[in-house]
Amino acid sequence: MACLVGMALLTLVGCAKTPSVPPPTKPSDRVTTKPYTVFGKTYYPLPNADGFKETGVASWYGGQFHGKRTSNGEIYDMESMTAAHKLLPFGTYVQVTNTSNGKSTVVRINDRGPFVSDRVIDLSKAAAREIDMIGPGTASVEVLALGYREDQLPGGQIPSPSSAPWGPFTVQVGAFTQESNAWRLAASLRAKYGEVNVVNYDHGDKRFYRVRVGKEQDLNKAQSLEASLRSSGFEQAFLVAW
Repeated sequence: MACLVGMALLTLVGCAKTPSVPPPTKPSDRVTTKPYTVFGKTYYPLPNADGFKETGVASWYGGQFHGKRTSNGEIYDMESMTAAHKLLPFGTYVQVTNTSNGKSTVVRINDRGPFVSDRVIDLSKAAAREIDMIGPGTASVEVLALGYREDQLPGGQIPSPSSAPWGPFTVQVGAFTQESNAWRLAASLRAKYGEVNVVNYDHGDKRFYRVRVGKEQDLNKAQSLEASLRSSGFEQAFLVAW
C-alpha cells in the first residue's frame, strides 16, 4: 500500500539537518527531484519521464487514505484517476496495463509509494477497478510513461490512451556513443519506416545519440510500430513521447 506521507515525507527529504519544506500549494509546483528517505531507504526521483517503461506488481489504496494529503500537496480522492510512484515526476501520466487480462488505464502520478519491495505502482481505487484488480488487490502490470500535462479535459477527466492528446509518440530503437553508428542505423531503417531521427542526449559524463523511428499521434498506432520493430529484431525498442 502507498505511504501517504504528505508533509511528513517532506520533512524527511535530504539529511536530518535539512529544514522541513512545506508542501507545494498546487500540483504545478512539482517539487519532485529532491531525494527523500522512507523506512531507512533513500529514493532519488527522476528529473523527467522520457522513455520510462517498467513491469512489476501494482497494488491499490482506498478508504483509509481517502481525504488525506498526498506527497505533492493534493488531497487524495480514491475515485480520481491517480497513482503513487516512487520515482516518476508528479504530473506524469502513465498507462498501466494488467498483463493478465490486457486491460489498461491512464493515471496521473501525484503521490509517492508503494514502499513495498516487489511493487512498482499504487493505483487509486477507481484506476484499479478499470483493470479488474480490486478483488485480487495486486496485479502484474506494465507501466508506460505517456508524458507530462498539468491540464485535464473538462470535468477533470483523463483522456483515454487511444486519444491521448500529449503525443505524438516515437519509438527508440538504440542509443550510441558514436554518432556515426547512430546515423548508419538510421539510414538502414529509413527505407522501410520513413521518418527516422537521431536525437542528441548529453548525460553529463558522455553524449548519446538516440535513434528514434516514426511519429504517431495515436498511441495505438505507436504501439503497433513498437511491436513491428521488436519483431524485426529490435527487442529493446520502446515508446517515447515526442
